[in-house]
Amino acid sequence: MNLIQSGESISTMTFKLRLSSIFDNPDCLLGRRIRHQFLVTLLVNIATFSHGLGVGWMSPVMRDIQTDDSPLNFPVLVDQVSWIGSLVGIGSVMGNLLAGFLQDRIGRKLMLLFIAIPYTIFWCLVFFVQSVEFLYVGRLMAGMTGGACYVVLPTFISEIADTNVRGRLGSIILLSVNTGVLAGYIVSTSVDYFTSPPFIIALPVCYFICTFMFPETPHHLIRKGKFEAAKKSFMFYKNIRRDDIKAESEFEELKFLVNNYQAEKDKSFDYRDFITKPAFKAYASAAVLLICNQFSASFCITTYLSDVFAASYTNLNLGMCTILIGAIQIVGNYVATLLCDNYGRRVLILTSASGASVCLLAFGTFTFFAKDLKAEDLSVVGWLPLVILSFFVFLCNIGMVGCLFVLLVELFPSKIRSVAVSTFVVILSSTVFLTLKIFPICMAVWGISVTMWSCSGITFLCFLYFCFFLEETKGKSLL
Repeated sequence: MNLIQSGESISTMTFKLRLSSIFDNPDCLLGRRIRHQFLVTLLVNIATFSHGLGVGWMSPVMRDIQTDDSPLNFPVLVDQVSWIGSLVGIGSVMGNLLAGFLQDRIGRKLMLLFIAIPYTIFWCLVFFVQSVEFLYVGRLMAGMTGGACYVVLPTFISEIADTNVRGRLGSIILLSVNTGVLAGYIVSTSVDYFTSPPFIIALPVCYFICTFMFPETPHHLIRKGKFEAAKKSFMFYKNIRRDDIKAESEFEELKFLVNNYQAEKDKSFDYRDFITKPAFKAYASAAVLLICNQFSASFCITTYLSDVFAASYTNLNLGMCTILIGAIQIVGNYVATLLCDNYGRRVLILTSASGASVCLLAFGTFTFFAKDLKAEDLSVVGWLPLVILSFFVFLCNIGMVGCLFVLLVELFPSKIRSVAVSTFVVILSSTVFLTLKIFPICMAVWGISVTMWSCSGITFLCFLYFCFFLEETKGKSLL
């Protein structure tokens, strides 16, 4: 009996030691030092999850409101649907500019609180909709939330995170958005139009409340000269309960680096830094990246997924196809976070662009011949559009989507990086509006086949540029 008890105690002790060694690992997200950083990152990403949920929810809805069984009491035309889809891009530009202008003035935390307001307005307008203008304004509000998120959250997370986990915590942003898109697909295809908004609106309310639970970033507080508050913030995010010599030394080093960086930034800014050869090379690569990201129809297909499937003559359940694509999107994004640092950015971009171009060509060709086939012939190959789009979404997310923001940051010289990245994010949001506006019109006027072939051709031209001119930025110093 004593031996059994002894054996049990030894195994229990061994388990506890192993568990302790995992949590003591400095790279463990649940380790003592990282725990608060990880928890706060999850809390602020309620905003990105909510944004993705809104994007995913609207995809099947935009098809439903054009049918005879529309849940709305007014008709919605193709041109109006294109505005509903695209106004999220205009809202995103507004969110980018507003967040970029205010986050250094009022702080990251106040901007995080602001993000919840337009998103709440979006769901209120969706629920109380009386005309198509309600949906226009709602999508504009949803875009503002998304645009502000993409500016504030990367800055906030980079300022609270330790260097060894910054990449993983930052990658949660896009993973959270795609998880929200999948949740939106599921909710929209499973629940009635007017049933979901009262429950979903709880998300921005919870997010708003949770934002009060953590302090402003120590970097911002140091810039404002609030050193006592900055020290408390530093201790919170490093999960240090009492002062010690090492923590004091770390904080003083951070204070010196922040003040020194700010002084150098103010002193060294020169417009001539924007017209150097490396700068122009970076502009060209960034521009092609944006063209490839948007004109490959990666975001358009996600937004108008139900319409794309309906135009593909597939006999599969549209709701289940949409949900499956949403799940594959998450897998592709996760694979990008695993491979990006191991194999480099360039190989992922080349694989992504070439594969996406082939998939678009194949999808356009299938739909071109499918329209002349009989129903019984289509039943044999009705699964093919799902397979092609699954590969397309996966390949887009491992490179063109998953590596986009990483490359944008790493391409530009350090002296112009902040301004250049902010400018290109605004251009990206503007391009989102353009592509979302013209995509449904192109499908209506040209047909799905020609639209897909056009996107395939643009993506292939971008692939050729990447082959000859895109540099590998893995391991590149950001200083």
